[in-house]
Amino acid sequence: MASGHKASDSFLYLDSGPTELRIDVALRDLALLTSIDSNGNRQVSGEELRQARPEITRTVESALSFSNSSGNCGLAGRKWGISEHSDGFYSAARYAIQCPDGEPPRALEYNLLFEQDALHRGLVSLDDDGQKRLTVLGPDSRTLDLTGTDTPGYFGVFTTFVYEGVIHLLIGLDHILFLLVLVIPATLSTAKNQASSGQLRALRGRLLELAGIITAFTLAHSITLALAALDIVSLPIAWVETFIALSIGLAALNVAWPILGRKTWKLAFGFGLVHGFGFASVLGDLTSGVSGLAVSLAGFNLGVEIGQLALLVVGFPVLYYLGKNRMYQKGAVPVMLAGIGAISLFWVVQRAPLF
Repeated sequence: MASGHKASDSFLYLDSGPTELRIDVALRDLALLTSIDSNGNRQVSGEELRQARPEITRTVESALSFSNSSGNCGLAGRKWGISEHSDGFYSAARYAIQCPDGEPPRALEYNLLFEQDALHRGLVSLDDDGQKRLTVLGPDSRTLDLTGTDTPGYFGVFTTFVYEGVIHLLIGLDHILFLLVLVIPATLSTAKNQASSGQLRALRGRLLELAGIITAFTLAHSITLALAALDIVSLPIAWVETFIALSIGLAALNVAWPILGRKTWKLAFGFGLVHGFGFASVLGDLTSGVSGLAVSLAGFNLGVEIGQLALLVVGFPVLYYLGKNRMYQKGAVPVMLAGIGAISLFWVVQRAPLF
């Protein structure tokens, strides 16, 4: 069963030419690649970490390849330890990058965790003469030109994170399930609008309701993204992710028993507020520069909205057509809601820091 809302990310910081690298990889991700959790209790002790250090080092180094015109460059370890990001503990290693001709590397190839997690990304902060640039390495973009000619400016960063936002939405199961729960009430026909004379008015009303949901979701994103980008409000990511999971179950329950009211746009607005903090926490770990962070967040948020609209364009007509069928209303919808509620509860237990 799919898990956390926050995608798997590692953080790469390149500077001094670049001739220095720091890479942070989440311990939960390393557990997929190494025997870091030797006793299988899903908790990593200090002793287990020390014993697994050689294997962790080999795994991370084998996923990195630096090169220039003289050939492949080597990595000389400088420091090794543990760092803490908003979503937990990471293995942190600092290296000197040494090329055969003594010059800086010109290219980086990154191949960590892509086979285990299609959502995994390497978030790269490249310090170019004091000007920090952000870029993303993924399954379809594993190499990075370090010469500076291909280093993205703000527009490049923006478009990169637009793409990442679309991918995040289309692959993220919790996004899709919550969107499904929000859309279902707007697709169900009632007895009074089954008549052909009322169908056009009913469809117009459903589309207006859907527009309200999308508007509320987008507005909520904008509010929390601004607060996060300006470092005005910061929330613990573990609790943010737990509440996101819980909100999916509550929204599913609300379809059957409207304990939170029948105005679905309110649920969309509340979910969007929390979800904005979820987006911001990832990129906030990568850079403290407000301008670069704001561009990244804006692009990522726009990408999420584009992905959301793409799903609605495809899914809403199908669900609206099915919504006229009584068997769908009385049989399929309750089964879907029960399944979504069960997945939500599983995620709550999995994500809550109390468990």
